[in-house]
Amino acid sequence: MSLREDISANATLAPQRPWQRFIVAEDVWRRCTRELGAGNATLLGYWSDGEAVHMAITAPEGDSGQPGEPFVVSLPCPDGRFPSVGALHPPALRLERTIRDMFGLMPLGLQDKRPWLDHGRWGVQYPLGERGSALADGYPYTFLPAEGPPMHQIPVGPVHAGIIEPGHFRFTANGETVVRLEERLGYVHKGIESLMLGAPIAHAAKLAGRVSGDSTVAYGIAFARAVESAVDVDVPPRAIWLRAVMAELERIANHLGDIGAICNDAAFSLMLAHCGALRERVLRTSDACFGHRLMMDRVVPGGVACDLDADGAAAIRSLINEIRRQFPELVELYDNTTSLQDRTVTTGILNPGLAQQYGAGGYIGRASGRSFDARRWPGYAPYSELPFEVPTRTAGDVDARVWIRIEEVYQSLGLLEHLLESLPPGRVLARVDAANRGPREGIALAEGFRGDILVWVRIAEDGTIARCHLRDPSWFQWPLLEAAIEGNIVADFPLINKSFNCSYSGHDL
Repeated sequence: MSLREDISANATLAPQRPWQRFIVAEDVWRRCTRELGAGNATLLGYWSDGEAVHMAITAPEGDSGQPGEPFVVSLPCPDGRFPSVGALHPPALRLERTIRDMFGLMPLGLQDKRPWLDHGRWGVQYPLGERGSALADGYPYTFLPAEGPPMHQIPVGPVHAGIIEPGHFRFTANGETVVRLEERLGYVHKGIESLMLGAPIAHAAKLAGRVSGDSTVAYGIAFARAVESAVDVDVPPRAIWLRAVMAELERIANHLGDIGAICNDAAFSLMLAHCGALRERVLRTSDACFGHRLMMDRVVPGGVACDLDADGAAAIRSLINEIRRQFPELVELYDNTTSLQDRTVTTGILNPGLAQQYGAGGYIGRASGRSFDARRWPGYAPYSELPFEVPTRTAGDVDARVWIRIEEVYQSLGLLEHLLESLPPGRVLARVDAANRGPREGIALAEGFRGDILVWVRIAEDGTIARCHLRDPSWFQWPLLEAAIEGNIVADFPLINKSFNCSYSGHDL
């Protein structure tokens, strides 16, 4: 019997679609924690609604070892406490500390008592739970120590030299060799979940699309699919295919930008210039086709906000041809530049075991042997009808993460060609009527360029958002950057960090 089937026999089913959500007792919660800690299940998400804590999990089913249908377990917390998951499963640590910061629910057995998103500057404790007294402004944050030969600490950030988001990195080094890296994030906390409360669905969709602007299409798809599952909306086929067109344009633009930026951090600015020019071409084509360079607010619950006309389809085909003509030369330049390979090969290696333990998605996981792709599994339309491969490598270094991006650009070009050839006719938007239908819940995964994005939404009786949780792939990727830098030199950190390209904004909510 699978873990999901075993839990279903000892739990109460909640009204969530399309994945089952089980309201469980403490012993079942602890069993799920043990399974996660033993590596027999993968954590897809971990959040609270103020009254209970919830985990989205997948575990193998049958003898094949293939992942089974995802499900959610929920543990009510009437006394404001719950058994820690992070005590046995490190990937849950930061999410668990965030639950405590935001709601005031206390994880029993959690060793790391430090706050995570709360920097002592909110004016209140537990903004989504029971409000308490203000914390001391800018209370001290103790970084973890390291023992060994004479070492020194190097503080970097949160303000950086480039035009990037803020984050603090505390290096402990022996000479130039990094012994420990510890991150402190949360500087761009926006209160997204608080802003969602009571918001109409249309406004909440706009908020979801701004969690991490470079993934606005992917967030839009995840939020829309969660809402559509909750209220049982049939989305027009043309809209579903147009969403995929936008998603693949977004993926190509971001991968081109990353490839150039990684090479630039290895002092090879020529690649940055050429990849940047191609990326700009993608953004201009997106603007011409959908009215916005990032295609923000174009994916909406019920479908899409605009159609693609014949001129737009021709513009995308022209873009595909241009990238197919220019990109192979850039790939050859990357592959044949010895000084560049010297910087990227064997640098910043992420152990495949860690990638598996943390459920790392996107190019980070796939470069370390984890082939997970939400488009393929659990899967969603129209990708089940489209031919594409999920490239994987096992080296786990900067070079492997570059090559995953390169191969995914080619896969996305092929997907775009197929999408344009088979784009169904018809309308592009269905009405979403969520009012007076009782409280409903929906959950969805969507594949962004960084990896899988999870959205869980609860819709109130009046059709507004009662609760919403949005989990960026960076939650499970930022901690792995700390592992990948160990044993490398300090000067290689910008290169390794860029090869990860985790989202500050998506993580900080």
